[in-house]
Amino acid sequence: MLVRVVATILLVTVFWLAARRAKLVPGRFQGTAELALDFVRVNIAEEVLGKVSGRRATPLLTVIFFGVFAMNITGVIPFLNIAGSSVIGVPLLFAVIAYIGFIVAGVRAQGGGGFLKSSLFPPGVPKPLYVILTPIEFLSTFILRPVTLTIRLLANMLVGHLLLVLCFAATHYLFFQAAGAIKAIGAVTLAAGFAFTLFEIFIAALQAFIFALLTAVYIQLSEEAH
Repeated sequence: MLVRVVATILLVTVFWLAARRAKLVPGRFQGTAELALDFVRVNIAEEVLGKVSGRRATPLLTVIFFGVFAMNITGVIPFLNIAGSSVIGVPLLFAVIAYIGFIVAGVRAQGGGGFLKSSLFPPGVPKPLYVILTPIEFLSTFILRPVTLTIRLLANMLVGHLLLVLCFAATHYLFFQAAGAIKAIGAVTLAAGFAFTLFEIFIAALQAFIFALLTAVYIQLSEEAH
């Protein structure tokens, strides 16, 4: 919980510092923050949802992208060393936010009845098949979407954390407790630990992108009748 609080404070502080004295011609720090925000708006929101819906969904997708990234990246920050998203609470919370987001978008675009009809009763299907198809669509849309969002993020960050722990714990043992020539293997596990650290930085950003992208896709599917 302390890691999550620290990550949240740092994230809010970074964007507060970038925005508190915003100028028409941005400085380097403000420009970097605007570039990051534009990445979410252009490459996720507008790319998937178009200009109008994309701009409406940008605040939600921005919070999800940077929130997930901030929780992920703590896994490789010294003295924190555990991803805030490697315990199920954070992935589940973001999945619930995405879940509420795409349902609200669907109801707003189609109305409550229209959203349920398009989600559970796809057109062009023989009516007797709805007996089988409707439960599958309900399970896929309203159960599996948040579950898979949660498990994907949790599993990736948990596995990365365990790999780093194994590499650096092995390095400590081999350097300081092992005897003889076996100590040399510690150099291999140390190098593997640094390699996995760089890989975890990439995974932290990738998982934030995937989470936000899937949320945008789910919003698009909710807003458009099948």
